[in-house]
This record gives sequence, structure tokens and C-alpha cells, in this order.
Amino acid sequence: MSLTPVPPHSAPAVSLDAQVDQRLTELEIKAAFTEDLVEELNRTIVRQQQQIDLLVRELLQLRDQADSAQPAFRSLRDELPPHY
Repeated sequence: MSLTPVPPHSAPAVSLDAQVDQRLTELEIKAAFTEDLVEELNRTIVRQQQQIDLLVRELLQLRDQADSAQPAFRSLRDELPPHY
């Protein structure tokens, strides 16, 4: 009985270089999608901050209007009844 050396596991159908290239391509695609997502999120944050700034200005204007429209505390006792 003769023992013949068994060749190492046969190489996969796709070479190592092709696997590395494929993985690199997949990572580049994911990085591109991530960059797009980050840009979109950044635009959303900027737009929301602009809306918040506008709402704060409007709130301050409304407070000013409310303060100037109504005098300080008035008691109903200080007002004359309509029949006088």
C-alpha cells in the first residue's frame, strides 16, 4: 500500500485577490452611502435649527406683544360698573 501525498485543499473558485477586491468594493459602496446619509442628516439638522431659531424669535415677539398689550395687574374693584 503506497501513500500518496494529498494535495492541500483545492483553491476556491474565486481567488484571494478577487475576494479582497470584492470586499473592498463593498466597503467603498457602504462608505459612499454613509457619506450621503451623513450629508442628508446634516442638511436636516441645519434646517431644523433654522426652524427653531425662527420659532424662538416668534415666541419672543409674542411675549413682547403680550407684555405691551396688557397693562400690569388690574383689580376688578378698580373698574367702574357699566351702569355708572
